[in-house]
Amino acid sequence: AVVSTQSTGFIVDAKIGENLMKVAHQHDIDLEGACEGTLSCCTCHLVVHPDWYDQLGSEPCEDELDMLDMAYGLTDTSRLGCQVVVRENFEGLVVRIPPYEPQYT
Repeated sequence: AVVSTQSTGFIVDAKIGENLMKVAHQHDIDLEGACEGTLSCCTCHLVVHPDWYDQLGSEPCEDELDMLDMAYGLTDTSRLGCQVVVRENFEGLVVRIPPYEPQYT
């Protein structure tokens, strides 16, 4: 399930091997992804439910951590959707799209 900023829940099917940003886009879920997954922005920032974070199968790399430092609403379980790849054990995964606040006005 993906929960939007308005607390609207979405339950979606996802193919193993796809990243969460792509899954969101395929299901018309409002997750920006301005750099199209090239790890040069933070607009696909997601907050993973704490019960799921350790089950993602990977830790964020240094480049992802650098991008996350610029994300609004950063938490201990924040990840970039473009960097989280769907695995077999993701049945029931819960993530939240934090409210977006522009860095520059």
